[in-house]
Amino acid sequence: MSTAATVSVPITSSNLRLPSSITSPSSFSLINPFKSSSSSFPKLTTTTSLIRNPNFRFSVSAMSVAAQETLSQTAFLDRRESGVLHFVKYHGLGNDFIMVNNLESMEPKVTPEQAVKLCDRNFGIGGDGIIFAMPGSNGTDYTMRIFNSDGSEPEMCGNGVRCFAKFIADLNNLHGRQSFTVHTGAGLIVPEIQDDGKVKVDMGEPVLKASDVPTKLPANKDQSVVKAKIEVDGVNWNVTCVSMGNPHCITFGGEGDENLVVDELNLADIGPKFEHHAMFPARTNTEFVQVFSRSHLKMRVWERGAGATLACGTGACAVVVAAILEGRSERNCTVDLPGGPLEIEWREEDNHVYMTGPAEVVFYGSVQL
Repeated sequence: MSTAATVSVPITSSNLRLPSSITSPSSFSLINPFKSSSSSFPKLTTTTSLIRNPNFRFSVSAMSVAAQETLSQTAFLDRRESGVLHFVKYHGLGNDFIMVNNLESMEPKVTPEQAVKLCDRNFGIGGDGIIFAMPGSNGTDYTMRIFNSDGSEPEMCGNGVRCFAKFIADLNNLHGRQSFTVHTGAGLIVPEIQDDGKVKVDMGEPVLKASDVPTKLPANKDQSVVKAKIEVDGVNWNVTCVSMGNPHCITFGGEGDENLVVDELNLADIGPKFEHHAMFPARTNTEFVQVFSRSHLKMRVWERGAGATLACGTGACAVVVAAILEGRSERNCTVDLPGGPLEIEWREEDNHVYMTGPAEVVFYGSVQL
């Protein structure tokens, strides 16, 4: 049930494309996309196509727009139907998430096993993870939890927290500049929606102490690992290790060759070897970085628990920290990711890292668990 490529335009019975073989949850419906600046979406009339398989029923609702009446986003997500999950799909530079209104409970509506199935891009909704908007804790406005596409639970996600902020604003029909305090596995995170719709996030202070990242690589600079050698699959790489609430290993190239051309990398081959390396006891996210100038970097990322993704917000932050530690960049940088650019600043006055970038709605939907 691959949906991402077919829902960016209004869905009609003539352009609805359905796979010939499906083994996904038994019922899935899509609702017409809406602009993130809007607090409501048009009333939808429905025609239904049905596919049958010996093992299940699968239905997709094809929608046409009637502009006279509107239904609030909150009303849609607040529906109570046994065994049905209502969600909104968001993306931050192509790093996409299934957003769930979980504000009535600290218990996720989806299990890690269900998350794996729902994130599958062929047999599920498709996504890099599922994010739950939960009640605040430790004095914060909200709590954010996330399950990766492999069912693991990371401490935090930079692109995810931008999507989280837009989701909360949409749920509460908020407009203009807004700020929230969010409790995450990485501690307090403060996203702020800007007047232009982008989200600026105070990501807090980077963690550099080797044992706290964590990495077993020996510290070589003030308890930190900066431009240290690591052997991966018989090749020596120079790496700097940074935690932005989750572990990152950043490399600008191998020994004797630091002019990395990231588009030439076989990420699917090398990425897992970094992620599962013995030097990273909690596994690691890995960023491969190309330097264009002291204010312009390009990266590709292999994310722990998600694989190659189009963007990684914490990774972009970690890259700029590593570039500064290695003397390669200024404190303000544009970081190009496959999904688009992020603006990253590591402020000297408060030691906090700030990330600014977009977050956009893709579509509403319902899936039977």
